[in-house]
Amino acid sequence: MTNLKEKASKVLMHTYNSLPFSLVSGNGCYVKDHNGNEYLDFIAGIAVNALGYNHPEFNKAVKKQLENIIHYSNLFLNKEQIELAEKLTANSRFDKAFFCNSGTESVEAALKLAKKIGKTKKNGAWKIIAMNQSFHGRSTGSLSLTGQKKYQESFLPLMPGVSFVEFNNFDDLKQKIDSDVCAVIIEPIQGEGGIYPAEKEYLEKVRSLCTEKNIVLIFDEVQSGIGRTGFLFAHEYFGVYPDIICLAKGLGGGLPIGAILSTEDINQFKPGDHAATFGGNPLVCSGANAVLTELLDNKLIEHTKKTGVYLKKKLIALQERNNSIKDIRGIGLMLGIEFNHEISGIISSCREHGLLLVGAGVKVIRFVPPLIVTEKEIDKALDILENVIKKDN
Repeated sequence: MTNLKEKASKVLMHTYNSLPFSLVSGNGCYVKDHNGNEYLDFIAGIAVNALGYNHPEFNKAVKKQLENIIHYSNLFLNKEQIELAEKLTANSRFDKAFFCNSGTESVEAALKLAKKIGKTKKNGAWKIIAMNQSFHGRSTGSLSLTGQKKYQESFLPLMPGVSFVEFNNFDDLKQKIDSDVCAVIIEPIQGEGGIYPAEKEYLEKVRSLCTEKNIVLIFDEVQSGIGRTGFLFAHEYFGVYPDIICLAKGLGGGLPIGAILSTEDINQFKPGDHAATFGGNPLVCSGANAVLTELLDNKLIEHTKKTGVYLKKKLIALQERNNSIKDIRGIGLMLGIEFNHEISGIISSCREHGLLLVGAGVKVIRFVPPLIVTEKEIDKALDILENVIKKDN
C-alpha cells in the first residue's frame, strides 16, 4: 500500500489528505481494507451509502440496468429518471425535479433557478442570503454561499451579492433583507459546520418572511435529506416547507447523483437555461429508485427513526460518563458529539480498533452510519469509542 500511496502522490492532485490504505470490499455496515482488516463504518461515504454495502436489492437494480443501457443523455426520454421524479414528487409537496451529479451541482441549479425567479418575477432581484458556518460546495457559486472563510480565502473574489447572517438569528436575517434579495439558502442541519440543527421557530419565521417578501426559500438537504433524519426530507421534521430543495449523497446510495425539487410556481427553467450531460442517467436513477423503495416501501425510514433515537440516547449516556464531551446534537442518524479538545487522535485510535468515524470541524465527531445500521452495531461502535476515550484521558 506504500507503493500505492507513492503512485497517488505522483499522479493525483493533492485535494484530500487520504488515509494510507484502500478499502476493497464491504457488506452491510462493514468494510475491509487491502490487508483484510475489517471496520465498522460510521462514515458511509460521508452520509452517502444509505443502504450500506453490497445491498442485494440495490445491486440487483443497478446490475439489471448495467446490462441494458447506462447512458444516452437527456436528449431522449428516460424511464428510470421519470420514475424517480414521480417517487420524489409523490412523497413531497414539490412538483418538478431536475437531476445532476452531486450536491454542489444541485446547489448551483437552485442558485440559477432562484436568480431567474428574481429576474422574471421580482424586478431583477439577484442577491442571496446565506448562513454563517454553512457549507454548500466547492464550485465558485456554491462556495460563494459557504459561510466559512477557510474554504473561500484562496479563491477570492467570489460571486457578488451574497450576504451572511447568523444561523438561527431571525433578527439578523430580517435586517439584511431588501428588495434586491431573491433567495435565502439554509441547511436544516448544518453538516460541515458542526452538526447544528435549525430551530423550528426560526425556520417558521424565515418561511413566513420569504412568503411575505416574495423571496425563494432554498433548503440544502444534500446531507440531511433522504431518510437520514427519520423522515424522507429533513424539512418534514420541522414542518416547514421550502420552495426548492437540494438533494444528493444518500439519494444515489453510492452512485453520483444530485437533484433539486421545486414547486410548480418556482419552475422557471426553459430548454437551454440549465443542463447536466450525465445528470439522472438510467444507471444512477436505477440505484436511486432502489434506495427510495427501501426507504418508502420496506420501512427503512421507520428503522432510521428508531435507531436514531437509540444512538442519541447512547451518546447522551456516554457524555454523562465523560467530562471531555461538551455536547450531543443532531437529528436521526445525523448526530454530532462535541469534545472539549481536538478529536483527530480519537478518530485515529477508533480506526485502529476497527471503527471508522469522520469529523465535522476539529472538535466534533460526526455520526452518519448507513441507514441500515442496527442497535447491536451502534452498541459495538460506542463501546470502541468509549474505550478509546478512556485511554485518551
